[in-house]
Order: sequence, then structure tokens, then C-alpha cells
Amino acid sequence: MSSPSLGKWDARYSGPVPHDSAYYSKALLGGALACGVTHAGITPLDVAKCNMQVNPLKYKGLFPSIRLLMKEEGQTGIWKGFGPTFVGYSLQGMFKYGLYEIFKDQYMNLAGQELTEKYKPLIWVAGSASAEVFADIALCPLEMTKVKIQTSATGTFPTGFGAALAKMRASPETRFPFGSLVPLWSRQIPYTMAKFFFFEKIVQLFYTHVFTNPKESYAKTTQLGVTFASGYMAGVVCAIVSHPADSLVSLLGKAENKGKSVGTIYKEVGLATLATKGLGTRVVMIGTLTGFQWWIYDSFKAALGMGTTGGK
Repeated sequence: MSSPSLGKWDARYSGPVPHDSAYYSKALLGGALACGVTHAGITPLDVAKCNMQVNPLKYKGLFPSIRLLMKEEGQTGIWKGFGPTFVGYSLQGMFKYGLYEIFKDQYMNLAGQELTEKYKPLIWVAGSASAEVFADIALCPLEMTKVKIQTSATGTFPTGFGAALAKMRASPETRFPFGSLVPLWSRQIPYTMAKFFFFEKIVQLFYTHVFTNPKESYAKTTQLGVTFASGYMAGVVCAIVSHPADSLVSLLGKAENKGKSVGTIYKEVGLATLATKGLGTRVVMIGTLTGFQWWIYDSFKAALGMGTTGGK
């Protein structure tokens, strides 16, 4: 569709609803809801996964790790870091999804209609990578705090949100607030590029080969089913792509690694361990997480008349 004001093709007006400031504002809110709720909801899995990465001799497997944490620290032991997880990933999701919509439209307009149709996957990748740069800046201080809470030995670090933030600020060795930004970028940018590329591609395949009528002709329940399935499959790929960097981020929060560089930890641990330790747990966690994130985001969009994401 052409822009009403410019009389030429404009990506912001090429879908069923115009992408105006109200649309982008809703996308920001939907992204915050999708990521904040889902990440906070799987805090026990995250606590187990982080401890498996930093102390594999003690924490062996998802359910044994959860049982051990509950035995040593009670019910609260598996919910450590809930506060910074909820706030941090709400902020991250807001920028990840909201800015993706903005960057995608901007890059499509820069490319023009013909090149957009030809190189749409590259636009998905560029838009998601650009959005994640800003999303991680918002997340980093909270992620550092979360990892420190979750991986510190009982009684050695505050578990309350406010007290933990204060301790992080007062301790130069934590390199708070952006000491983990580079490894976070190295984990999250490839993860998000894979997440958005494979999601958009799988949705496209569904509507090209399975549901071959126009997407808008299908019930919202069908569209949201496609959303969840596509998100889950994309999440499995994301987990594999980003796992080595995720392990590094967790190891940076370990007391024994205080002051060590990313390169030093990488050499000590090795790529094979970084890529495989805790991977099974993370595949289940991220697959489910990503599927529900996209489902929540698209449910929110559908409820507000914005349409679901992706298509032919």
C-alpha cells in the first residue's frame, strides 16, 4: 500500500493496519508483557541451569538440581532472582519486540518494495539485531544482578532485589552495571537474529504450504497456533546458537572467576563444555519460552486489532 502522504510504497502501510506511533507503542507494551511474564515464570529452571553451568560437579541435571536447591535453601531457593528477572526481561522485551517493528519498517523503506520482497530475510535479521543492541543495554544491569543472586553460595550475597542491586553498585569487582554487556551481546544478538529469522521463516512456510489461503481468512485460534509452533521451533535453534555465550555469562558471575576476562574463562573451560553443559535443559526452556513469548505477543496484538506477526 502507498503512504497516504507521500504517494509511494511505504512498509508502514503495507499490512492490514497502519504502523503508526500507536501501533509501535502497543508493540513495546506487548513485548514487555511477553518477555517479563515468561522469563519470570521459569525462574526455577533458570536457577537450576545457571548452577549447572557454574558448578557441574554439584548440580547434575535439571530435576536433581531443583531438588538439591530446595533441600538446601527451601522453596525460596528455586525462585532466587525473580525480581531482576521480571524487571530486566520486561525492559528487554519492550525494546526487542517494539524496536524490531520500527527497525524492520525503516529498513524495508530504505530498501524499497522490490528489494524488500527479494531480501526480506536479511531485513528480519538486520531489524532484530539492531533492536537487540538496545534491548541488552536495558537488560544488562538486571541480568548481572540476577546471575549473581542465583549462583552465589547461600548466605554470601543478598537475595532481595533492592539489597542485591545495592551490593552490586557497592562492589567494583562486579563491574556493574555493564561489565557483562559484551558477552550478553554475544549471546543475545545471535539468539535474537535466529529467533526472529526462523520464526518469520517458519510462519511463512506454514502459510505457503499448509494454510494456503490468505492468513486473515483463518480464525485467530489457528493463527495463534501457527505462532506458537513457529516460536517453539525457532526457540530450539536459538538455544543451540546462543548456549556457549550463555554459559560464559553465567561463569562470569561465579566467585572463583572474579576479575577474569571472558577470554581467560573461555580458554579454561573450552568450547565443548560451553556448548554442551546444560544444553538439554536450555533447549526445553528456550523452546517453550520462545513459543509462549510469541504466543503472548501475538495474542496481545490480535486482541488490539493489530494482526498476528508474519505471513507469506
